[in-house]
Amino acid sequence: MSSISNASSTSETMEQIRKVELGTGGPVVGVQGFGAMGISAAYGETDDAAARDTLEATVEAGVTLIDTADMYGGGANEEFLAPFVAAHRDEITLATKFGFEYRSDDPGYRAIRNDPAYIKKAVEASLRRLDVEVIDLYYMHRRNPDVPLAESVGAMAELVGEGKVKHLGLSEVTGAELREAHAVHPIAALQTEWSVFSRDVERSAVGAAADLGVAFVPYSPLGRGFLTGAFTDAGKELSGGDFRQLLPRFTGDNAKANAALLAPLHQIAADRGATTAQIALAWLHQRSQVHGLTVVPIPGTRRRARLLENAAATRITLTPGELALLEPIAGQVAGERYSDMSLTSVAREA
Repeated sequence: MSSISNASSTSETMEQIRKVELGTGGPVVGVQGFGAMGISAAYGETDDAAARDTLEATVEAGVTLIDTADMYGGGANEEFLAPFVAAHRDEITLATKFGFEYRSDDPGYRAIRNDPAYIKKAVEASLRRLDVEVIDLYYMHRRNPDVPLAESVGAMAELVGEGKVKHLGLSEVTGAELREAHAVHPIAALQTEWSVFSRDVERSAVGAAADLGVAFVPYSPLGRGFLTGAFTDAGKELSGGDFRQLLPRFTGDNAKANAALLAPLHQIAADRGATTAQIALAWLHQRSQVHGLTVVPIPGTRRRARLLENAAATRITLTPGELALLEPIAGQVAGERYSDMSLTSVAREA
């Protein structure tokens, strides 16, 4: 990668991003993927036409790893993606997840299901909603420690043998759990939150992934929008359908304190003629060199221009001095990633 003086220029952002192998023997994908959750869920009302235009921009930019989950919008996100997937099936790598069980007759019900019977049921439902015969990358979205990991991964491996899934992934597991799972069946990718604001994964998961040849797919690489600089002072006003209203980092004094931490990103971005989002993504891409593993962040957006802007970050290389300015930020962030951290890998770190 090389530095660029105007990372958001139209001519440069239309370049195809470079490709990498997603884990040892995994699919070849663009070095940056697309998190599709927000395209139709979680962040308030959606303009369907603009959202579909943004999806088309992913292919134009070489952003080929498209990430969804069965829980996003109660399956509606998978259904929304289906026409796009059908039009570009040979150009994209399709990833989805299982693990959260909801019930239409009981809005307050939620369970984490990793048992083999549920996994078989969940994959059939996702295949149907996505209107595909095979899922390229199938993740266990969250871990239920009451179910032996060998049972869960064994059931997922059976899906590979049946031709319903090509590659396996895990989300929010510790380094020890990743090693245990990989011994049952090769894991192509580990997906967990990782950004300038969130570096919990560096405790054990990143090192284990590097040792095993597992790719790391950071979700929320822009801190759910905070690292774009959109949340200033006491925070940006969030709409009623925006789930970030429930996140500690976006509320009250936490939001104000966290906005102040972005000063180094703003300065680096100004010096380079880039955006704070591009600097945050460039930092994450350089974790690949720091830790010796493949890193494929999956920022999401509903806007074509933002998609292309994010893709341009793959061509920015930060200097040692710039990296040093960003190094202490994560340790100063106010508030946890979620109001309830019990379902994250952090809760199970030894």
